[in-house]
Amino acid sequence: MTISYTAQVATSSRGFGCFWKLLFRWQGSIYKLVWHELVIYCLAYTTISLIYRLALDDPQRRQFEAVALHIEAFINLIPMAFVLGFYVSIIMTRWWDQYITIPWPDSLAVFVSSNVHGQNDTARVMRRTLMRYVNLSFVITMSMISPRV
Repeated sequence: MTISYTAQVATSSRGFGCFWKLLFRWQGSIYKLVWHELVIYCLAYTTISLIYRLALDDPQRRQFEAVALHIEAFINLIPMAFVLGFYVSIIMTRWWDQYITIPWPDSLAVFVSSNVHGQNDTARVMRRTLMRYVNLSFVITMSMISPRV
């Protein structure tokens, strides 16, 4: 969804703390999508850290450290670069497939020009009218997808 707030940004981007003002004004922000997970992660990390520092005695801390080292030894079994590369490959393939399946008017123009025969004015007007309708339907479809069109 396209949200325009250029006029508001121009007037509120002065002074101390303008970055935070802009960040909270940003309606289409990625932060608004992940803030729940970020808060849960921070709470879990803080809880584990406080338990480790305040509630555990020395033998329990050594046990916790042994578990952490054991987990760290096995974390390298799944190569993260390979997983990330595989993920990016899947995302780019999906994007390219979506791009390829967009019905561009060019192929239909070739089809119309090869099937509407004639060199007279009636055939020429028919080809132009068909292509105008095709372009109009393409623009209407694209404007339903993106309001900026």
